[in-house]
Amino acid sequence: MATTAAACSPAGPVVIDPAAAPAATSVGTPSGTPSPAATPAPSPTGPGGVSVPSVAGTVATGLRSPWGLAFLPDGSALVSERDTARVVAVRPDSSLVPLGTVPDVAFGGEGGLLGLAVSPSVGTDRWLYAYHTAPDGNRVVRMALEGAQGGPVTGLGEPQQLLAGIPASPIHNGGRLAFGPDGMLYVTTGDASDTATSQQPDSLAGKILRLTPDGGVPEDNPVPGSPVWSSGHRNVQGLAWDDQGTLWASEFGASSWDELNVIVPGANYGWPQAEGAGGTAAGFTDPVVAWPTDQASPSGIAATQGTVFLASLRGQRLWAVPVGAGRAGEPQAFFTGELGRLRTVAVAPDGALWLVTSNTDGRAEPRVGDDRILRLTLAPSG
Repeated sequence: MATTAAACSPAGPVVIDPAAAPAATSVGTPSGTPSPAATPAPSPTGPGGVSVPSVAGTVATGLRSPWGLAFLPDGSALVSERDTARVVAVRPDSSLVPLGTVPDVAFGGEGGLLGLAVSPSVGTDRWLYAYHTAPDGNRVVRMALEGAQGGPVTGLGEPQQLLAGIPASPIHNGGRLAFGPDGMLYVTTGDASDTATSQQPDSLAGKILRLTPDGGVPEDNPVPGSPVWSSGHRNVQGLAWDDQGTLWASEFGASSWDELNVIVPGANYGWPQAEGAGGTAAGFTDPVVAWPTDQASPSGIAATQGTVFLASLRGQRLWAVPVGAGRAGEPQAFFTGELGRLRTVAVAPDGALWLVTSNTDGRAEPRVGDDRILRLTLAPSG
């Protein structure tokens, strides 16, 4: 919807009919003026009920502003700390082992050491990928994981820069990394508090990027020679593929609507001209679900068992959205106000969810043991 329609915000999330949105639009600025708010469609009949999470135990405590989370073949996980630039290994026995500090990280506001991803072939090539703020902007780097082959990781090699020049700011830095089913590296960026950049094809800000594992541009990207996969984003911090291969992304709104989007290559999601639904008349792609910003501020997301889970910061809850065939059902909220701010959720190798809190990031009152990682088990609804 146009941002001027914020006064009509409902009491909760709305599901939006994706049939009103184009399958894809060209990267760039569409002509015309965004339409008024679209009427929310009823929940689609395709997706069933959500998978219901429950806390099975605590994996780790005492982390400082944890942000990225990536799993290794041995069942351990790597966690980035935004405000210390440390990468910490969480062993299968829940012990925490600092592996090292990423150099040349610039701190402040929402900047620092953000997303992590491990190579799909990490068991052999040993690459860890990271997104971080530097003095000259945001970067994507990769580092070799040290330690005997087949044994536990013991340290980090020197960073190898893959992509630099991503605009940075104290706010809206994006920062999520994820390898897709196609073996390519997907990178989310924010508008870095300059809203016009989201609609500028030659800017890396306000985009989802797609790179080869060595930092090159895949030949089948929408625009030859450009890493841009989709544009018109304000601040995407969550990426996940469901079991049908659909790419979902969570996006922070300004003062009206947060979003869950289906990402189509070459599509334009409307920021800053559109926030929430109602941009299709101008050639933008609408989200499939929108939330009032005080109920969400979604960061990391995970997709499993026909459900997309969104870890919400300001909303302090875990949203669960049933999905199927690129459509969404009625969202349900869990743990509202019980755990504080939630930064990241990810599917562990055993099928459980790991949920990461964010109460030491300067925007909340830390609780005993914060920040922590919780293990959630899933059960069918009903």
